[in-house]
Amino acid sequence: MSWQEYVDKNLVGSGRIAKAAILGLQGGVWSKSPGFEISPKEQKDIVDGFTNADNIQASGIRAAQEKYLTLRADGRSIYGKKGADGIVLVKTKQAVLVGVYEAPTQAGEATPIVEGLADYLIGVGY
Repeated sequence: MSWQEYVDKNLVGSGRIAKAAILGLQGGVWSKSPGFEISPKEQKDIVDGFTNADNIQASGIRAAQEKYLTLRADGRSIYGKKGADGIVLVKTKQAVLVGVYEAPTQAGEATPIVEGLADYLIGVGY
């Protein structure tokens, strides 16, 4: 399966994730939803947030020019909220999965989609 298929089928295709991307830990966008443009600075800040969450805890998470209030950040997952919408970021061995959900989808419906794909990718070495 290609990286784009993971975005299109597993994430957005779930019906729970509105926009998604897969970022390389070393930089670059491996795949993304149409129009979901995460800038190089946003990519760097997201990746850095997994090793030092202070900045994203204080300033929030930015993705595709949208700002989300950071709810949780640890070495594996970062969760954010913007009104009724939210973002789920999960780090694998080589990548970061980014999933944005929009109301009426709730965090509890979207989070397992992104976390589950991350578990699978970690299991196959990514």
